[in-house]
Amino acid sequence: MSDKYFSHVDESGKASMVDVGSKTITERYAKAQAKIYASSGTLDMILKNEHKKGDVLAVAQIAGIQAAKKTADLIPLCHTLNLNSVKLYFEIKKDHILVECIAKVNAKTGVEMEALTGASVACLTIYDMCKAVDKEMVISDLTLLEKMGGRSGEYKRN
Repeated sequence: MSDKYFSHVDESGKASMVDVGSKTITERYAKAQAKIYASSGTLDMILKNEHKKGDVLAVAQIAGIQAAKKTADLIPLCHTLNLNSVKLYFEIKKDHILVECIAKVNAKTGVEMEALTGASVACLTIYDMCKAVDKEMVISDLTLLEKMGGRSGEYKRN
């Protein structure tokens, strides 16, 4: 039998919130990314800030921050965290926008879900704002890139 197990499943196989009461508060960090593929016309419109609804990336940034702060309301077994910071970065490439979300906290549990939620909702916001001009957009590659802090230590995607 493996020493790995699902942390959110109890001995009887039922979903369970992890008890973090005995853990120590440590500084924690996570970086996640996602991509949204769009037509060159849509990307150009975003880059030139010519969208009728306003600054697409500014709205996506606020949405990503707000989503990270609301992660425990969206993901049932996540702990509520008092985040130190959430930052979003956007890089417009040839055929997509690369979205990175970095979340930091001093807490008893990690901040990976907050970073992943921030990146995904930022992409969803771009999709929502641009769907009238580009129905072919695709959101993909939602990935945890790095995490630091806590008992499991550091992780960096290869």
